[in-house]
Amino acid sequence: MKTVILCGGEGTRLRELTEIQPKPMIEIGNRPMLWHIMSGYSHYGLDDFILCLGYKGQIIKNFFLGYQTANRDVALTLGQSPKVELLGPELKENWRVVLADTGAKTLTATRLRKVWPYLDNETFSLTYGDGVSNVDLKAALAFHKSEGRLATITGVRPPGRFGEIETQGSKVVSFWEKPSTSAGLINGGFFFLEPDFFRYLPAEGEDEMLEFGALKRCVADGQLSVYQHDGFWQCMDTFRDWQYLEQLWSENNAPWKTWE
Repeated sequence: MKTVILCGGEGTRLRELTEIQPKPMIEIGNRPMLWHIMSGYSHYGLDDFILCLGYKGQIIKNFFLGYQTANRDVALTLGQSPKVELLGPELKENWRVVLADTGAKTLTATRLRKVWPYLDNETFSLTYGDGVSNVDLKAALAFHKSEGRLATITGVRPPGRFGEIETQGSKVVSFWEKPSTSAGLINGGFFFLEPDFFRYLPAEGEDEMLEFGALKRCVADGQLSVYQHDGFWQCMDTFRDWQYLEQLWSENNAPWKTWE
């Protein structure tokens, strides 16, 4: 199963750190947020990634293009027949990574539409490049399959309020993105989607946020389920959020570190 990660936003609320790098590359414990997210998916056997790049996307490309040489010993043969040899044990990250340039200013639903040809008409997962959790992705996928709807969203209860989900049982009946005041579940950002979700995406040439368009249309058709996660979830929206995550990691108390 492929996993799409939205990595293209400017991260304006974290401008202290995103002036020189894209938000998913901000480090927690000397590893980019993106690496933490991918490691969490990999723990559940989801190793095939499609990264929707945008703002300063070349930095993410360079990170993965140089990943092997940055994390292993290297032997170089110079001269007329140059050669690079990777030494030592192979890396545990047995990942396939598609690095897709989806535009510097593109909105989230349009980014997803741009990488649709890479999804092979199969069920896939989707998340944002700025949030970590200890959500059981295997259980969430099983729930998605059992519900039989086109989309499943993970509902969480964080300290702050972002996008509220109103439900009837497992069915989402209303969706508000980032209200000023709300209560209940919010959009945790870990999705499972079926190929027919494509019909809710914006048409060619249109630019649209996933939350304001496609998800609302999906709700109107009764095709969005919610998987409730009562464990750890934290986004990295502000400098204070980053400090909190960095502190948890440094104290060896990072609940999202499911891979160990």
